[in-house]
Amino acid sequence: MFNKVQAAAGQVDDTGREFLVFTLANQEYGIDILKVQEIRGYDAQTVTRIANVPSFIKGVTNLRGIIVPIVDMRIKFNLENVEYNQHTVVVILNLETRVVGVVVDGVSDVLMLKPSEISAAPQFGTAFSTEYLTGIGTVGERMLILADIERLMTSQEMALVEQAAVA
Repeated sequence: MFNKVQAAAGQVDDTGREFLVFTLANQEYGIDILKVQEIRGYDAQTVTRIANVPSFIKGVTNLRGIIVPIVDMRIKFNLENVEYNQHTVVVILNLETRVVGVVVDGVSDVLMLKPSEISAAPQFGTAFSTEYLTGIGTVGERMLILADIERLMTSQEMALVEQAAVA
């Protein structure tokens, strides 16, 4: 039986989904815009380093009374080092179980991708495990790696972030 919920879901499928596009080492990535709380300039002086945590955890910051762990995605994805500059930003994510900040090289735009513009994730090597990929988005000549940021930030390895936030 076709009901209103299925009809609404069908409309979402027809119109597509919005993704925040960010860059890391000249590669564009997309994450579900609904997970993004805000985007802030990166200021290393506001991040408190915590001892004995993996290098991809830059530390924690106080965001309006909430202690937010900050993860450097370039280090997390084992990419080459980059100098932080005026384009470097922290994307504050509001995930199901926590608020996390991710440092990226820059944010370019928000794109609406239709289902026809999203291909299945490849099953070969990428900068990170394909279990965190939801697909590859293509818009004209642009290719975006679409990441399941919720799954990436709640992986077993990222449990260290939770520990860092309460330390």
